[in-house]
Amino acid sequence: MVPAQSSLNISFFQPPAFLMVGIPGLEALHCWISIPFSSMYTVALTGNCLIVLAVSRTPGLHQPMYYFLSMLALSDVGLTLSTLPTTLSVLWFDYSFIGFNACLVQMFFLHFFSVVESSVLLAMAFDRFVAISNPLRYAAVLTDNVIVRIGMAIITRASLSLFPLPFLLKRLNYCPGKVILSHSFCFHADVMKRACADITVNILYGLYVVLSTVGLDSLLIVLSYTLILHTVMRLASPKERAHALNTCVSHILAVLVFYIPVIGVSMIHRFGRHLPRLVHALVAYVYLVVPPVLNPIIYSIKSKPIREAMLRILRRRGQ
Repeated sequence: MVPAQSSLNISFFQPPAFLMVGIPGLEALHCWISIPFSSMYTVALTGNCLIVLAVSRTPGLHQPMYYFLSMLALSDVGLTLSTLPTTLSVLWFDYSFIGFNACLVQMFFLHFFSVVESSVLLAMAFDRFVAISNPLRYAAVLTDNVIVRIGMAIITRASLSLFPLPFLLKRLNYCPGKVILSHSFCFHADVMKRACADITVNILYGLYVVLSTVGLDSLLIVLSYTLILHTVMRLASPKERAHALNTCVSHILAVLVFYIPVIGVSMIHRFGRHLPRLVHALVAYVYLVVPPVLNPIIYSIKSKPIREAMLRILRRRGQ
């Protein structure tokens, strides 16, 4: 019995570290590629931190819509910080190794902030629905206490949904030798495919998480806007219709910026195995880097109160 147990232990392999790649086929240009990546990370962190500061320091922005915008900005900061260290270490220093446990931690937080962002976008759609469909009860429905509860529910939902993922990966047997990932960060779908074991449970649970979070959120957002359009079409004045829809433009753009890359990543990981590795890498980077960069730009352009509050903070810093 003892020798058999020993052989079982020997047959189980868990890599001490994974080898990450930057942009496949463009390794010689990593130094130059790091310049736009560094710029985008700087814009993402600066823009989203400015939004949080603008909302927290401007009493006139202490409203449900701007509280949800702060949550969106915080989730973008978390998403950016989840990938920044490993991506820049690969591009700047050609340091491509990440420890097994560190990879699982990064994977958890990467997906955690993605689920949080999806949930916040759903909360923002609910905010717009209440504001347009029942403006007289808006303040009574979305009180500070309700917003805090929504925030706690978002965090709890993301934590419980993703908590099993690292443990499901840790139980797998991996192929001996150098284990190479497809990106400069750890995706669940990418890590599980490196196992030399049956990954059916991982696939099914990963699909469940996607459908029960991002998938469900996207359907509810579409439903919210269907109801919003139904309400707007009943307004008598074209000017009132235009004003009501204009309050939703920023949110609609943020939804498109987030969900289009998410759908692209999901489709490529499931059906695009024949595509070049470069395509996989570019779609993944668009999904993780572009929304945190564009969201502050969208809201600073479309929302005058946010833009003015951000400019005031920059002027104070410059003095």
